[in-house]
Amino acid sequence: MAAKKNKTTDDVLLILCKSVKKILSQTTMNDIQYSPMVQKIAKTCLKPDMGCFVLFEGAFSGLVIINMSAGAAVELYQAYMRQMGFPEEEISDQHTADDVGNVLGELMNQMVGDFQGELEHQLSLSISQTQPRMLAVNKELVLSINANIERPQSRRVIFRTQSHKTFHLEMSMERTEFIELNDPDNQDYHDSNLSKDEQNQAFLDDLDI
Repeated sequence: MAAKKNKTTDDVLLILCKSVKKILSQTTMNDIQYSPMVQKIAKTCLKPDMGCFVLFEGAFSGLVIINMSAGAAVELYQAYMRQMGFPEEEISDQHTADDVGNVLGELMNQMVGDFQGELEHQLSLSISQTQPRMLAVNKELVLSINANIERPQSRRVIFRTQSHKTFHLEMSMERTEFIELNDPDNQDYHDSNLSKDEQNQAFLDDLDI
């Protein structure tokens, strides 16, 4: 009998890291890399120069934060704008510009959206998210967010842009473990060819409702 595959906080974090790398690489054509080492931290915070956060709930509750230096924020923003075909004179070079925050907030939205999809595909888990909030944070401020997460586990991963500027992904989620059931009667649940509605209808059909 095959061993059950339990999933923990770090497995969820890995899915998130891959979504961040995927979306930023695709939208900016920037070579994004992340460290194979994960840091356990006491809590997540918004830090200089740019911080973005989003809350999620559903199968589990959590908080995702991305903290960027001004250089990393501007590099990703400019790369995105050029990929979208904007002329150079319309592209800002200051991380405090409104359009920088708007673009990075939209990218955060795409990253968490991809993360949601991968969670459902890989683990059959569903979560919902709040609208991402992007803030310019000065050197004197470190902001904590009260996410009301029970028994939180927090992690930090370092990312690197193509020009070797770094930014940090932080995630805090409730302490939990997902245990795979050895259930041969439920193997169709993960069928990626079926939509949610089709899966629900198949379930009802099996019940003869």
